[in-house]
Amino acid sequence: MNNNFYGLGIAPGILEVIDRMKFTVPTPIQYKAIPIAVEGKDVLGIAQTGTGKTLAFGIPMIQRLAQGPGRALIIVPTRELALQVDDTLRKLGAPFNARSVVLIGGMNMTVQIQVLRKETTRVLIATPGRLLDLIERRTVNLSDMKMVVLDEADRMLDMGFAPQIQRIAKYLPKERQTLFFSATMPEEILKLASAYMKLPIRVEIARTGSAPEKIVQELFIVRQEAKRQLLVKLLEQYHGSVLVFSRTKANAKKITRGLRDTGHKVNEIHANRSLSQRREALEGFKTGRYRVLVATDIAARGIDVKGIELVINYDLPDDSENYIHRIGRTGRAGREGHAIAFATPDQGADVRAIEKLIRGTLPIATHPSVPTEKFSTHSAPSRSGGGGQRRHYHPQPQQQHRHGGQGGHGGGQGGNFRPSSFRGRR
Repeated sequence: MNNNFYGLGIAPGILEVIDRMKFTVPTPIQYKAIPIAVEGKDVLGIAQTGTGKTLAFGIPMIQRLAQGPGRALIIVPTRELALQVDDTLRKLGAPFNARSVVLIGGMNMTVQIQVLRKETTRVLIATPGRLLDLIERRTVNLSDMKMVVLDEADRMLDMGFAPQIQRIAKYLPKERQTLFFSATMPEEILKLASAYMKLPIRVEIARTGSAPEKIVQELFIVRQEAKRQLLVKLLEQYHGSVLVFSRTKANAKKITRGLRDTGHKVNEIHANRSLSQRREALEGFKTGRYRVLVATDIAARGIDVKGIELVINYDLPDDSENYIHRIGRTGRAGREGHAIAFATPDQGADVRAIEKLIRGTLPIATHPSVPTEKFSTHSAPSRSGGGGQRRHYHPQPQQQHRHGGQGGHGGGQGGNFRPSSFRGRR
């Protein structure tokens, strides 16, 4: 793989901008997708979150817009992701007058329409609902779209946006370049690609459903009423930024209130929070004003924060694929990360589904302050761990770990499984 962006078909002027943005080495998805996209071909990209997908489609997009008239459209599932993509593209497109506009709910529609009318607006970054609303009001015309990107396509379908995508597609020109990016590739995505893409070239940097590499993963079996105590103990051990996942909005609020009462700097991000509240929470998390951020799955897709030390699955996700998206918030762009999941004794089947998806086994850890539990017989995961071999973790000699605990080493397909902070057991 190249150790720089030269030789990927990128124009010299854009290479200069990339250098100024301090991007030096392309990520695997950038290395594979950019040469295909700059040739004008359709791309079906499979890559985990945090792998540099924005530049993978952003660089070819700005290069195409710099070559002539026309505009580009990027459709994303959440408001936070739209703002994140816009932040990157503004820096990349500014020298080429490729101004972008964000079309999302929670923002003043009149202001969005005013920006749309400016000739310098070349890139539309939108969530499906707001975009469709503007189309049907006849304030957005998609007939001149040269490139269309569907980012986080699997999440888009999970959130029920398929009907909106189909309606939006009717307003797009037939002659266009289309790029799909997705962390997983279920049958529904392949059907969508077949309907809206022309001979797409599939680019895959990780096996579909595999967990991001370099992420240490652990599992605690704990009763529901003991979760709060375990969370507080873990926050005492880990001193960096922590992202906590809740299954519901109500529980996210409850977790946040409980942590705040114990003196932690914490905020929450979910659908019941206004856009301004969500932006303030995310910005505060980035700057360190809040060490802990509690989030639901829908809101978390736009969280692109470097250096998150730990992701805690306080509740297991309803959909096992969301486990991959969640833990992908740590260990981004090739860095090491750490992910911990809490499972109740009756959730053995849910853990088995996750292990089958990641093709590995989640090592079970214990904490001296929280009672040790086991999966109930009817829900216990199989010995094989759903496709990976269950590892034995024996006590290791006392050693200094980067998080201050005892360490051990193990391996497994689909991720780096090392119980790093507590004495593991089978």
